[in-house]
Amino acid sequence: MRGEQFVKSLNDGRKIWLDGALVSNLPKHQAFKGTLETLQRLFNMLDVPGVRETIGFVPPGGSKFAHASFLVPYTPQDLLKRRTSFDCWARETNGMMSRISDYGRSMITGWYAARKQLGLLDPHFESKITNYYKEARDRDLFLTTAILDPQIDRSNGLDDSRINERFLHIIKETSDGIVVRGAKMIATGAPYTHDFIIFSFLNFEAKDSKHAHILLVPAHSDGLHIICRESFASQRPQDHILSSRYEEMDAVLFFDDVFIPWERVLLYGNPDNVLKLRGNKTANSLAFHQTVVRFVSKLEFVTGVAFAIAESIGVQGFLHIQEKLGELITQIDVMKALVIASETMARPDESGVLVPEISFIDTARNIGTKYYPRAIEILQQVGGGGFVQVPSSMEDFYGPISNLMHLYFEGTSVSAEKKVQLFKLAWDLIGSPLGSRHELYERFYAGDPVRAYASQYVKFEKELLVDPVWKLLKESSKEGG
Repeated sequence: MRGEQFVKSLNDGRKIWLDGALVSNLPKHQAFKGTLETLQRLFNMLDVPGVRETIGFVPPGGSKFAHASFLVPYTPQDLLKRRTSFDCWARETNGMMSRISDYGRSMITGWYAARKQLGLLDPHFESKITNYYKEARDRDLFLTTAILDPQIDRSNGLDDSRINERFLHIIKETSDGIVVRGAKMIATGAPYTHDFIIFSFLNFEAKDSKHAHILLVPAHSDGLHIICRESFASQRPQDHILSSRYEEMDAVLFFDDVFIPWERVLLYGNPDNVLKLRGNKTANSLAFHQTVVRFVSKLEFVTGVAFAIAESIGVQGFLHIQEKLGELITQIDVMKALVIASETMARPDESGVLVPEISFIDTARNIGTKYYPRAIEILQQVGGGGFVQVPSSMEDFYGPISNLMHLYFEGTSVSAEKKVQLFKLAWDLIGSPLGSRHELYERFYAGDPVRAYASQYVKFEKELLVDPVWKLLKESSKEGG
C-alpha cells in the first residue's frame, strides 16, 4: 500500500540532524517512528475501498485515487469534497498534526489552478507548475513549507551583511539551474517531506533580487541539512498518548550551496513578481481553507477532553464550569460558521476556479490565535490541581500497590485507571513539551497576529461601514437646519 511506499521513500539520503548526530534510518529511529506510523495509516486510507472515495478523487484520465487536496474546485461539491478530505485526516489525528501535506499540496494546486494568469509573471511558469502539480499528485508527494528567515537581528534589514549573507540567496546561475546558500525556518514536518516549498514573507526591494525566489526543493538535495529541534516523541504511549504518535517535528534548513534545477525554480530575481505569486488569492484561499478545517477538529478534541475531565471528577454541574465549557462550544461553532461562510460566499476566480472567500478564512485564522490559548486555559481550570496528582506511570496499576491505586484514583463515573489515563492525555495537551509547542504554534503559525489583524483592517472596504455613518450625519444636519 502507498503508506508503506511513502515510509520507504524517506530513506533517500536526506541529511537529518538530531541531538548532534546524523539520522541514518529515519523509519526505525525512535524520535520519528510513532509519527511515521500515523502518516503511514493516513496514506494507506487512499487504498481502502469505501474510505478512499471520502478523501480522494480519480484525476481525469487516471485510474488511481489521489488526495483531494489536489482537486481543483469548480463547483460547491468540489469545495465540500476538499473540506471532507481535510476533515477526515484531521479527525484521524485529532487536529494535532498541522502539516501532514494537505496544506502544501493545496498551495501547489492553487498555483496550478491559476496558472494561466500567473503565467504572465514568467513565460515558463505555466509549464513548470503544470508538470510539478501532476508529479506531486500522481506520486503522492508529501509537501511542506519553509517560509521564514532566521532570527539573527530583527532590528536590522538586508543592508546588514550578517543578515544579507545568511538569509537564503542565489550565489550562482548555470545553464541547468541555480545554487543557493543560507537558511530557512520553520519547516514543520521537515523529516517526512519529499519537497520543500521555499519562499520568504519579506517584501524585497529591487536591490535584494538575489533573495527573491520561490523554489521547490527536494529534501534529499546535496548540501541541504535538516536541523531538528529537540524531539518530543515519547516512547511510553500509555503515559503520553499524543506525544507518542503526533510529533510532526519542526526544523531549520541549512542550504550549503544547494543546486536547484530550473524546473524547480518557479520564480526568481524579480521581487514584484515573487510578491504577486506569494499573495495569489487562489492558492492562499485553498491552502488556508485547510488550516481552518484542521483547527475545528483540534478545538473539538480539546473540548471533548475538557468535557470528559469535568464528568470524571463530578464538576460538570457547577455553574462556573458550565460557563467555561459553554465558551468552548461557542469557539467551535464560530470556527465552523466561518468555514461554511467561506464556502457559501465562494466566487470563481479568473480561471473559473471556485475560491473560498478569504476574508472569512483570515478572520478564522486570526481569532484562532486567541481561541486556542484560551481553550487550553479552560482545560487547565477545569482539571485544576488534579493534573499534577497523577502517578508517573500507568505501570503503577500493575504493581504491588495496585489496590491502593484503584482505591484513591477512582473518579465519579470512571475507574481509577481510566481517570488517570484521561488526565495524562490532558497533560499532553497542557503541560508536556508537545503541548507547549502546540500552544506556541497556534499563536504564530499564521504569522505575526498583530500584523494579521492590521492587514484585515487595511484590506477591508471601509466605505461599506463608514458611508452610512456620514449619510446619517448629513441627514441629521438637514433635519436640524
